[in-house]
Amino acid sequence: MDRVRSAFNGVMRSERYSRFTLQPSENGERHAEVKLSEDDAAEEHDSPSFRLAPPRQNRRSLIFMVLGAVLIFLFGFIVGYAASSKHQAGPPICNPTTQTERTTTTTTTAPPASTKVQPPEVPQLSWKDLTKALADQLSEKSLEEALGTLDLKSRSAGSAEDSSLGNRIFEQFTKLQMNPWTDVHYVQLQKPNSSRSNQVLFGSEVFKPRGFLAYSATGRAEGRLVYANYGRQTDLDLVEKTVELKGCVLLIRAGNFSFAEQVENAASRGASAVLIYPDVEDFNLNDDVELYGHVHLGSGDPYTPGFPSFNHTQFSPTRSSGLPKILAQTIPAKTAKSLLKQIGGPVASAGFKGKFTSVTYSLGGVQNVTVEVNNQLVNTEIHNIFGVIKGFSDPDRFVVLGAQRDAWGPGYAKATVGTSVLLELAKAFQAMVETGGFRPRRSIMFASWSAGEYGSIGATEWLEGYMSSIDKKAFTYISLDGMVMGRGSLIASASPLLHSLMESTMKEVEVPKFLGSGTLYEVMGGARWEEKVMRPMAADDPAYPFMAFSGIPSVSFHFITNDAEYYAYYGTLLDNKDHLNYQTNQRTSEIAAMAARFAGQMTLRLVHDHLLSLDASRYVGVLTRDVHRVYKRVQTLSQNGELKGVSPDWLSRARSSFQRAAESIRNAFQNTDLTDPEGCRILNDRIMTVEHCLLSPYLSPVETPFRHLVFGRGNHTLASLAASADMEGLRTQLALATWNLQSCSNAVMGNIWELDNQI
Repeated sequence: MDRVRSAFNGVMRSERYSRFTLQPSENGERHAEVKLSEDDAAEEHDSPSFRLAPPRQNRRSLIFMVLGAVLIFLFGFIVGYAASSKHQAGPPICNPTTQTERTTTTTTTAPPASTKVQPPEVPQLSWKDLTKALADQLSEKSLEEALGTLDLKSRSAGSAEDSSLGNRIFEQFTKLQMNPWTDVHYVQLQKPNSSRSNQVLFGSEVFKPRGFLAYSATGRAEGRLVYANYGRQTDLDLVEKTVELKGCVLLIRAGNFSFAEQVENAASRGASAVLIYPDVEDFNLNDDVELYGHVHLGSGDPYTPGFPSFNHTQFSPTRSSGLPKILAQTIPAKTAKSLLKQIGGPVASAGFKGKFTSVTYSLGGVQNVTVEVNNQLVNTEIHNIFGVIKGFSDPDRFVVLGAQRDAWGPGYAKATVGTSVLLELAKAFQAMVETGGFRPRRSIMFASWSAGEYGSIGATEWLEGYMSSIDKKAFTYISLDGMVMGRGSLIASASPLLHSLMESTMKEVEVPKFLGSGTLYEVMGGARWEEKVMRPMAADDPAYPFMAFSGIPSVSFHFITNDAEYYAYYGTLLDNKDHLNYQTNQRTSEIAAMAARFAGQMTLRLVHDHLLSLDASRYVGVLTRDVHRVYKRVQTLSQNGELKGVSPDWLSRARSSFQRAAESIRNAFQNTDLTDPEGCRILNDRIMTVEHCLLSPYLSPVETPFRHLVFGRGNHTLASLAASADMEGLRTQLALATWNLQSCSNAVMGNIWELDNQI
């Protein structure tokens, strides 16, 4: 090459060389201006041409040399390309297959650090091949072995058992070459005081329950004992018509909604303390079974709200607005019976009565009771454990599968099953990549959380600590907690964005023969599956912080006994293998395998397809319903003269803008060239903005952590606006909600020059 280059330069130096530049003329056209060498300058006007013709021999030599250089260059390029292609191949690109039957490019590829080098000539896999490979990996036998290995008698957050189990998970991720890492936090956990027990004093009787509610206020409170059914706002309204609630101690039964919400309702009526018990109508438990839980109306460490508890960092003293200011304590059924027999007062209505025998269920308000709570805060180190299988096209975009590993006791249904499925899914996907030729476009992150029983503390602290890194990169969270609680039915909660994905997955997952014949979709109601399966996502759902706090589309699901809404042994020390096996008729491992396939296949679709399986059109109906309620409320107030100068039309127009934006995404999905990776990524970015942009930007995470416009908690939500009685607050919040929704619509629409901003 040096010889050729030297010869070429020599030839060029022997010729008079002209440099051509384009200069604009007066009429806007361009013409060529020729600048001659200095030797030609004198001959510029005498020469009939700008450039003398070189000798014919020199021209022929020049042509041969140029051709030789080109041939040598092409030969070197071909050799270099052949050598490099043996060691690496590009990630799979979008190819023009259909959305329902996509294929994965499986040519020999240099995988990320978390995977091994693949053997050459791996055949392409169809979607059918992938789902079969996943199902084969998630067998009943493998789940049964994992369940047996991870079954522990105790696994409380921050304990030696919790740490040991975390180390085992870390080691397993290491063996799978998933580059595991640990996320450490120092959090405040409230636990019983070993030297001073909590107690309830009623007349001459003293009760010392072993169960407790973390994050209760501490101290001593005395007041009239009042029975208030489940402690719902409607229950309290009925009781308050007969009995004064201010300063009382409320006795309510567990169920229907979270302990934290029950305590919040009681505090809003001026109660001084709350006692919560399990009634036999709701819980088929022995009368001495203790209940455990927490009453923080939020998630994460309540003493670092909105920011992470890293490395004992000292922030200004901060308390979550969700911490209760009144005492809260659980009592077993036998203690509740003693109180109800002596409570006195007017008899409760039929709808208030449980199923204790020889108990009248009176409302009380006659005799005093004293409650003493001596819980203490303990600074505790907790570890979250992570592993990842990196994507081959968009490794910076990832789906998260998570399960808590701590529990109040054995936590078999709450923690053991989910952790077992987490590890088995990690093994399955890694095997598919390592030996099966699977090339996920996006990454899969596996997370084992600690301190889940205290309000998803481990998960929320991670979200708080890495929000800027997670923002718009984690596109879905799939919770594996409590996947199996029984047999025969399925209940689930999810972002509307994931409903279509759930439906398509249910149509492909076969149920075990003992549950019927056909797919999960057919067994769970067919076209009416949403009516039978879907529930609103509760504030204590482990997936809730991901959606309502971080704006990540989330889903949690539970296989459960027919006609049941919750598992009776949750929050007790009886959540063990025997009780779950009884609920599943000794089919726990088979149901766990089906649950793993359901979660795994949703994950597979999310990381395999060119376009993300998130459906923005599913939000249109939800927003239409909520906006209509606000519209009617504002109209009614305006007609009554209570609200002046406010129109709900702007909110309605913002909803219409969102609908048009969702339609534009649907049209783009249909028209996008799947062979264009950049086009796919741009469209995926648009759909990933939906959930995040529904978080209100006008709120403090300390005061209102769950900022979601639809599913959050606070005066900013559409549900709150539809019930607001504060006219001035309604005026402000309506304006903020309107622009929150319009801003979301603009973000979903995409390019700034394509906005349909008609508000």
